[in-house]
Amino acid sequence: MQFVWKYIDEMVGKGLEWTVIAELLIYVSASLVPMALPLAILLSSIMTMGNLGENYELVAFKSAGISLKRVLRPLVVTVLLLSGLAFVFSNYWLPVANLKSKSLLYDVKEQKPTMDIRPGIFSSELDDYTIRVKDKKTIDEVEHLYDVLIYDHSDGKGNRSVITAEEGIMTVTADKRFIEFRLFNGESYDEEKDGSRNRTYPLARSTFKENLIRFDLSQFALNRTDEDLFKTNFKMLNLKQLDEAIDTLNKLKKKHVSSTKKSLKKAFFHYANFNQKNFPQKKIDRKMQLDDFVTSLPRNKQKQVLVTATNLSRNTKSRLSTMAEDLYNRNKYINYHKIYWHKKLTLSFACFILFLIGAPLGAIIRKGGLGMPIVISVVFFLIFHILSISGEKMSKEGAIPVVQGMWMASAILFPIGLFFTFKATSDSNLLQWDSYGNFFKKLFGKSKKNKAVQ
Repeated sequence: MQFVWKYIDEMVGKGLEWTVIAELLIYVSASLVPMALPLAILLSSIMTMGNLGENYELVAFKSAGISLKRVLRPLVVTVLLLSGLAFVFSNYWLPVANLKSKSLLYDVKEQKPTMDIRPGIFSSELDDYTIRVKDKKTIDEVEHLYDVLIYDHSDGKGNRSVITAEEGIMTVTADKRFIEFRLFNGESYDEEKDGSRNRTYPLARSTFKENLIRFDLSQFALNRTDEDLFKTNFKMLNLKQLDEAIDTLNKLKKKHVSSTKKSLKKAFFHYANFNQKNFPQKKIDRKMQLDDFVTSLPRNKQKQVLVTATNLSRNTKSRLSTMAEDLYNRNKYINYHKIYWHKKLTLSFACFILFLIGAPLGAIIRKGGLGMPIVISVVFFLIFHILSISGEKMSKEGAIPVVQGMWMASAILFPIGLFFTFKATSDSNLLQWDSYGNFFKKLFGKSKKNKAVQ
């Protein structure tokens, strides 16, 4: 729904087939799997183990000598299979879905809106033609136009061809390839096109009782762009292709830095190298002060030296600023590739981590259904999502290394999952509020006894 509302203006009013919109939504839905799959595993694991605990089935397992570890064993195998499938999806299927969705969305954006002729407004949707009608009515599902004016710009020489009519009927052919204007009681004006002005007849004018004009509707068809134009984007690459792209970008960056350093070296030491080759200087043992050196020069030379130094400094500052901005953009683009490289691995690991949190929590809280499990799932998923987004944004800006940013959420939640698993397998009363009540009763009871003894 977020995608639909974001691009609703790009899709409405363009006469797109429902199959095109459905295809676009299916491809876009694939990009939501990395967010939906971990949440689904977290919620389902809490609900499953919560239902077993609420119905005392876990107690029955334990009374039969089956530990919680053994109960979780088939679930762990299932989640590991899902994690492997998530990696395959992220590495092979998701890039293809991104490629299809981006190319199709680009074609939809470039698609021309369907022709909508409004009374009193010049319509230029048709290539090389401008149409204006004074009034329009729909009679028996047929568009009737009144006071029609059509400008023909197909020759590229302005409004030299004009057609007017008192009335017209607009229809679309059965194959939807052409739109037909059947005009009645009109005139056509055609100015000379060859540039030679005939003094007697500079303008050709003709009248008609009925005239049929056809316009090709192929310009309104959805034209598909070659998908190879989008294949170099980092969202459309798998792990191997991302490795190759990162290596190529790093080499280009090093080459660019090296060439910039050489050009700066030439700009800095051009005058010094020139003077050393043509006017060898004697080695001076004492320390030379710049101010003393400048003041020792003649007046006109001092001004020349200062002007030259100022111009060199300004040029160098401008080039360094440009280089710094270019390096920032290059590093940011490289970080994008590294982020998507790690995303393909963090998705699988996130599924396993959220299962380690969800399954023990379900066994501890012993609540099934859609009440408490959904609340706990949303809380932990928000924590995971906020940590993931924060780490990704810091990685994009280069504030922290990409490895730390992309694995920050997993590094924080993995110990929590191990802690919950340990507490669940050791029959802990971690979330049993009665145990906390008994603890505080015992605590305050002991304090009262101590006061009485005193």
